[in-house]
Amino acid sequence: MTNALAEKVCVPCRGDVPPLTREQLAPLLSQIDSEWSVRDGRDEKGRDFTLLSRTYRFKDFKDAMAYAIRVGEMAEEQQHHPDLHVAWGKVGVEIWTHKIRGLTESDVIFAARCDALFAPG
Repeated sequence: MTNALAEKVCVPCRGDVPPLTREQLAPLLSQIDSEWSVRDGRDEKGRDFTLLSRTYRFKDFKDAMAYAIRVGEMAEEQQHHPDLHVAWGKVGVEIWTHKIRGLTESDVIFAARCDALFAPG
């Protein structure tokens, strides 16, 4: 991993912190791939939240699935669990801190770590 954020470790959120604002996110987002986007979402209870989203592209289903497994293993190690959407030739990753229904520095760290897993070599 070459990105400084990717070298950091995700810190579990205890739920007692507010989510980062878009202004607070900006300097962190500048450190990850521009393919990541900040989006608004809605949970199963109808509550709004902010998330990071990216789709990674692969030559086939096998490579996409292998990447999803690597991300899943890293998620367990970091105790930070994204939503993964696997389809032929692509993996969608959505990250947010569920306890606060928004984004923290750890979410951006996780995104950087996903990028590092995707990078060749």
